[in-house]
Amino acid sequence: MASKGMNIRQILRIAVPGILFGLFLSASPSGTVVLHPVDSPRDTLRIRGFETSFQPRFDPAKGEMVFVTQQIFDGLVRLDDDLNIVPDLAEYWDISEGGRCYTFYLRKGIRFHNGRELSAADVKFSLLRLLRGESESPYGRHFIDKVVGAEDFAAGKTDDVTGFRILDPYIFEVKWRNPYVSALSLLSMSFCRILPQDPAETQGRGFFSHPIGTGPFKFDSWIRSPRLDIVGVRLVRNPAYFGRAPRVAAVEYSPYFTFDHFEQRDVDAMPYSADLARLGCQVVEGGDLNVSYLMMSCANAPFDRARVRRAMALVVDKDKIVQALPSEAVRFRAIHNFIPAKLPGFFPSFDPEESDPEQASRILEEEGYFRTKEFPEILLFTPDEGKIERTPFVRELTRQFEALDIHLKAKGYRNLDELKDVRQPFFVLWERGMDFPDAENVIEPLFGKSSAFRWLTSNVPGPGFDRLLEAAGLEAGRARRLDLFREMEGMIRRDVPGIPMLTVEQRLAVQPNIRGLRIPPLGAMYIDLREVAFVR
Repeated sequence: MASKGMNIRQILRIAVPGILFGLFLSASPSGTVVLHPVDSPRDTLRIRGFETSFQPRFDPAKGEMVFVTQQIFDGLVRLDDDLNIVPDLAEYWDISEGGRCYTFYLRKGIRFHNGRELSAADVKFSLLRLLRGESESPYGRHFIDKVVGAEDFAAGKTDDVTGFRILDPYIFEVKWRNPYVSALSLLSMSFCRILPQDPAETQGRGFFSHPIGTGPFKFDSWIRSPRLDIVGVRLVRNPAYFGRAPRVAAVEYSPYFTFDHFEQRDVDAMPYSADLARLGCQVVEGGDLNVSYLMMSCANAPFDRARVRRAMALVVDKDKIVQALPSEAVRFRAIHNFIPAKLPGFFPSFDPEESDPEQASRILEEEGYFRTKEFPEILLFTPDEGKIERTPFVRELTRQFEALDIHLKAKGYRNLDELKDVRQPFFVLWERGMDFPDAENVIEPLFGKSSAFRWLTSNVPGPGFDRLLEAAGLEAGRARRLDLFREMEGMIRRDVPGIPMLTVEQRLAVQPNIRGLRIPPLGAMYIDLREVAFVR
């Protein structure tokens, strides 16, 4: 570890033309990074996030460094910490034409960090970027089949999206092909943040290294090592922010802040560990819309039989898996619904199905196993780079199946396509965070017609399910739409193409003198820093 003897006098600042690099970090031969604090008393909030590296580019359309883009850019609307839609750049909006037309009325006088006023042209430019191939955005797909004219624009057949209209400098309209109840949830996401058209167009990729938004904080300088490697970023309060001004003067964010920094109270928040707990810190938890599922190869015998799949689900004891997994920076909880209960309107609507190995054994015996033939070996595919630590997960799941004389063989995977030629029964552990908080963004990626799992589930739960999903996409009534997704959840529970497993809750250690820091359901990258403050 680095020496704890470093103090406030050991500061090195380097100025280069056009940029004040701000705080410097020095590295010991072992690679440990040491921060030299600069202000006392501090009015700069320092945070280490859950990333393991730092990327000095902040393009919302690509999902780059979302925690930082959340502070620099605003959207038309945003989510509060309870997933409610609240106004942001749009002061209010109208919904007309049976839910097909959303008209947003922008606040007047909002200015980007360069002083130029926000207009509806910036909104259109920013949303069009999601559909342009050169932007390489993975999120444009959420608009292509929903916004009028978006499909032709993305295919290069037209040079505009007819469903994105500027009605005047402060009014912007979105026309959807069908009523779209979740439009505001989608538009609240980080990839829908609004950029200033002129500098973003003229500067190209360079714009995202020194970005300009309307947000509560603006880019100030890079945090660099003595070798001039960029290891973090310093943001400062935007004095012209249209909303309530942030309560801290600046934010410094880096994945290289250390235990020593936290112990010396030079860093205010970082991923929780037992060592940090001994320092008397607060523990802030949240982000439990990160979920994992154990999907089954429904086309491969014997998983092509629903009763066998039901037996597999009865074998799994999720609570024991949770107990076997380490619990520090993240904590795991068992889930029993495919659609997370934290989503608005989706409180648990089904009784949790308890583990029952004896019932599982009876079902498998009725299906012809154990008495006359062994159950075939099951492959267990886990992601090469996942949130769930592979060894304890595999060990505990293997133990549970071995108790019934069913053998698992663990393997890694990088892409689902690697598994298409596997002919024996297998499980796939799929871990994901939501692109936007809506049941559609769970059901469509898992079971929709264009789902990457479609071949795996072999059209289970079946054509009736497809009709319900299509009806949900056309439904203008929120309550009826929720009912359709609950009905789909019931079909999934009946046919058991997979098992909902765990939700991943993030945990931050926070200094005792910090107030107002919360991790919202979508995770730490969506932390709103405007209400965070030091208690002197």
